[in-house]
Amino acid sequence: MATTTSVTDVLRNFSDYINRVAYRGERFVLTRGGREVAELIPRPAAGRRLADLPQILASLPALGEDESLRFAHDLEEMRRDDGTALPEGPWES
Repeated sequence: MATTTSVTDVLRNFSDYINRVAYRGERFVLTRGGREVAELIPRPAAGRRLADLPQILASLPALGEDESLRFAHDLEEMRRDDGTALPEGPWES
């Protein structure tokens, strides 16, 4: 989960924030005037292992119910436009 902080605070303590991102894997949402403007996140390491996948997925922000429904709708729309239909049953793919 990301911590929200101001751009001004990041600028004043830049090396500390960079170290926290690089060595601790922390994430920061940067705000200016109370609005979110950017995100400071770790760069994915080359050669990650499949065993790292659960931790990577757990670190992603969760979608709210409304966002999940919009995402599902967008996927259906793309598949329809693509001509690829959704599977009818749970075992079809």
